[in-house]
Amino acid sequence: MHTTQDPFQKANYFFRKADYVKWHRQQSKQQILRSQVGFIETAPSRPKACQGCAHYHGVAYGTAYESRHMLICGFHPYGWGNQGTCPDWEGGF
Repeated sequence: MHTTQDPFQKANYFFRKADYVKWHRQQSKQQILRSQVGFIETAPSRPKACQGCAHYHGVAYGTAYESRHMLICGFHPYGWGNQGTCPDWEGGF
């Protein structure tokens, strides 16, 4: 049985791969600049209420840099907005 791969699936894979390579290259350049200036430690990007939570996702979605949206978790897509601990926090890390 011969299976054919959807051409759109293959194209999407290559776009995602190219986007990741571009992101990784930018992160490497920023790390080099930080180390040259003396800033070796980077601030964590994870919101304070989400640190150590098993539900944390933390992946940005979108194709253009200006229109990317960070998905924090399934319960609170933009992060826990209130002060204090998140009521859905579950340890896992």
